[in-house]
Amino acid sequence: MISTIQNIFKVPDLKKKLFFTLFAVAVYRLGAHLPLPGINAQALGLLMQQLKQQGSIFGMYDIFVGGALSRAAILFLGVMPYISASIIFQLLGSVFPQVEKMQRDQAGRRKITQYTRYLTVGLAVFQSISIAMFLESQKFTSAAGTMAIVYNPGWAFRLTAMLTLTCGAIFAMWIGEQITEKGIGNGISFLIFIGCLEEYPSYFLRTAQLVITQGLSLINLILVILIMIFIVASVIIMTQATRRIPVQYPKRIVGRKMYGGQSTFLPLRVNTAGVIPIIFAQSLVVFPGTVAAFIPALKGITEVFRPGFWGYDILFFGLIIFFTYFYTSIVFNPTEIADNMKRYGGFVPGIRPGTITANYIDDILSKITLPGALFLGFIALVPWYLINFLNVPFYFGGTTLLIIVGVALDTLQQIESQLMMYHYEGFMKRGKIRGRR
Repeated sequence: MISTIQNIFKVPDLKKKLFFTLFAVAVYRLGAHLPLPGINAQALGLLMQQLKQQGSIFGMYDIFVGGALSRAAILFLGVMPYISASIIFQLLGSVFPQVEKMQRDQAGRRKITQYTRYLTVGLAVFQSISIAMFLESQKFTSAAGTMAIVYNPGWAFRLTAMLTLTCGAIFAMWIGEQITEKGIGNGISFLIFIGCLEEYPSYFLRTAQLVITQGLSLINLILVILIMIFIVASVIIMTQATRRIPVQYPKRIVGRKMYGGQSTFLPLRVNTAGVIPIIFAQSLVVFPGTVAAFIPALKGITEVFRPGFWGYDILFFGLIIFFTYFYTSIVFNPTEIADNMKRYGGFVPGIRPGTITANYIDDILSKITLPGALFLGFIALVPWYLINFLNVPFYFGGTTLLIIVGVALDTLQQIESQLMMYHYEGFMKRGKIRGRR
């Protein structure tokens, strides 16, 4: 591991990409701490802490933007408008054939990227205005008194907030694209990854304080550490787990030469949908509680739509399974895969090309998606049981852990592939020098 890290700094191009990524992340995190004008940051922080304890959707959103929501930062929206726009175009591809055709062509994908940017701006404008009006209506009440979130409500604040937050969302999107182009890994995912990691130092500090004050026994602490190791290991395994379907390509004649057949495989991921099912399910299941938190007549709903309640857990688990199959059917098309294989002469041994191959792939995908969906449901619910039964003072698992593990593995694989490429070229150069001697 140490030698691999040292090798990164021996490759000039890879070192340049690494430093650019770190610099871009530092600039992004700076924007996540610059306050939005006209906001009472202290009152907003206290309100957000209260909403997180109630299981509000704002708590989940605040995690994705690295706490910028609680701090009322200019990168309040972060990359979430861009993520929403990308998901919308993915869903449109499954409904409109024209969009699906554009997704297959390189020129069409460039157009979709451009349209995604435009939609990002539109979503950012809408969300920023909505958030500004929402903050104007909120006040934090405590024993010390009532504090307004916005010092001077009105259209001056709304327009200022809209311009600032929209520019912040565009800047976050640009930073993410620059990391993808000039840095390491997928920039948008990497920014969310950094935001998810930000809370962990405070988690560990709270745990240490709880152990010192004997609020968490050493036996429970050891048990929690073992459970955390098991959960991380299981997430890594399920993230990389695939079912390989053998594919055979026949011999080809090009000119006067005959090229031998090729044996390969089609990898089907157990968790094809990634973290999207949990995000969709969590957004739906916490929405009633979020609305009820601001309407006194519906306060009783917050007791039902809260983590730990059996009705909430069953509904949440069922929605995750549904969205896992739903989103998998959108991002993976067995008919398209089978048609492409048939076009190039490929076939699955023992299975006829065409529709029968598509049905065969679809049947296998349906079977391996079930354990993936059940695992996502388990990962989404286990943090609340750790908090309730083992007195764990932080949220461990769910969407954040899947994002952290997935992005970390993807980034490490890209670094490793580039290292192998540069090592191969270096070996060839040494071979030429020896030959001249």
